[in-house]
Amino acid sequence: MTSTVLVTGAAGFIGSHVVDALVARGDVVVGLDNLNDYYDPARKRSNVAECQANAQASPGSYTFVQGDIRDRPLLETLWTEHRFDAVVHLAAMAGVRASVDDPFLYYDVNLTGTLALLEQARISGLRSFVFASTSSVYGNTTVIPFVETDTCDRPLAPYPASKRSAELLGHAYHHLHGLSFTALRFFTVYGPRGRPDMMAYKVLDNIFFGRQVPLYNGGQMHRDWTFVTDTAAGVVRAVDRPLGFEIINLGCAEPVLLADFIATVEANAGRKAELRPEPMQDADVAYTNADITKARDLLGYAPSVHVHEGVASFFRWYQHAVLAKATA
Repeated sequence: MTSTVLVTGAAGFIGSHVVDALVARGDVVVGLDNLNDYYDPARKRSNVAECQANAQASPGSYTFVQGDIRDRPLLETLWTEHRFDAVVHLAAMAGVRASVDDPFLYYDVNLTGTLALLEQARISGLRSFVFASTSSVYGNTTVIPFVETDTCDRPLAPYPASKRSAELLGHAYHHLHGLSFTALRFFTVYGPRGRPDMMAYKVLDNIFFGRQVPLYNGGQMHRDWTFVTDTAAGVVRAVDRPLGFEIINLGCAEPVLLADFIATVEANAGRKAELRPEPMQDADVAYTNADITKARDLLGYAPSVHVHEGVASFFRWYQHAVLAKATA
């Protein structure tokens, strides 16, 4: 059955892939994004254009709206016009380190914006609300692999604190109003359309454009690198399964040392990066590793893209989307 889905953050990295996945299976999608300047809005406009081109085979299947999730009259108008079955809420101010510098903005967008969407969902009797959370909520946990029953009450920066707060707000709306709220804790997502502040992108920017990039802790940090199409597939599965209230990890469950990940990027580029060594920051953790048992059991989630394949795919995209345009 065709659903009408609102995707917030639709012009972003993960959001644009979720839009593609929903449209490809026949859903009607409205994408909402304010195209803020956390990174170059031209990159986001390019993502929107790609999604619109991909949707051309199904006229009317994708509508993009530029707007802010905190704009409550806009949300009311969108709901009146489209009568959504589900919301995929990906819009947020992203970045652990950046949130330390501007905590007020991060809380305003990530919590107040989520509240505005939840309230509109309550009013409309929405079937399914899927929220993008983060593995950063686990903080410097000693529970490895990360499991959803961890208390997650010691965040290391405003960004994960705002995301954990939004999870708790979702529980309140489930408890009081019966809203089905699934919080998906993303791990280190990478792949085509990646943000310029992400490590794979930054390493290539260093190699090809000489941009300074810090390498924290000598690259001696493990990350649960998760390819973006695997993450998007998990999101779509969550849309189809209103579970009441659930928190679910979406990772790959195969942590890779940052230094090894960088070496894989370098191998694809055919050149070495020259990264600037810096100590690990207070907001960082040395290890992330997802226990994805719950995702497998409840969503049928099965990540399939491993790092060597994923990095190669990202590099091909970078050559086309970044290098080719820079040398044109």
